[in-house]
Amino acid sequence: MPERSVGPGRRAVLAGGLGVLLAAALSACGGDEQPAGTLTAAPVDPPFELADVPLATTEGGELSLAEPGARLSLVFFGYTNCPDVCPLVMSSIATALTRLEPDEREQVQLVFVTTDPARDDEERLRRYLDGYDPTAVGLTGDLDAIKGLAESVGIFVADAEELASGGFDLGSHGSQVVAVDGEGRAPAFWRQDVSSADLASDISLLLRSDS
Repeated sequence: MPERSVGPGRRAVLAGGLGVLLAAALSACGGDEQPAGTLTAAPVDPPFELADVPLATTEGGELSLAEPGARLSLVFFGYTNCPDVCPLVMSSIATALTRLEPDEREQVQLVFVTTDPARDDEERLRRYLDGYDPTAVGLTGDLDAIKGLAESVGIFVADAEELASGGFDLGSHGSQVVAVDGEGRAPAFWRQDVSSADLASDISLLLRSDS
């Protein structure tokens, strides 16, 4: 069994599945027993089951998101050379995480899966992620394995193409932020235009619904 590394400070108690949290949050009506609010996340019913694909982490170990090691993981597929969408989404996620209460923050990990493994090795990923969240987990590996993982949560990843001019076109990839529970299921996702405020509110609502 390969070592599974989830990065510093992100080992949390896996208390309850996010599917239970999501169901509770969607039914929340503002009473004393449930937090008030409405999720902006799009539910997935039945939840996606993440493929058991061990990938190399920026800390030198391996991680399969089928066993993510945190109560809630925010998973985003992108690449460090992305000029527009990836920086915007990553900035929104990083800002949302700073809005959380300390006890909430300890239950959440950010996971960035590269869609450009030919250039995004562990060192390059670490430098990139440190600009957003030093505790974020970066994953890289074989492109086919990454595509299989992405497909298991409904994310499209295109093959890279060499252009006739000698340039390099990575192609496209899905830009959703996927919510993954501690049992490797993804019952919800956010679209790329989710605001940091809405994302933080959703995270708090999900975590509090089962408390």
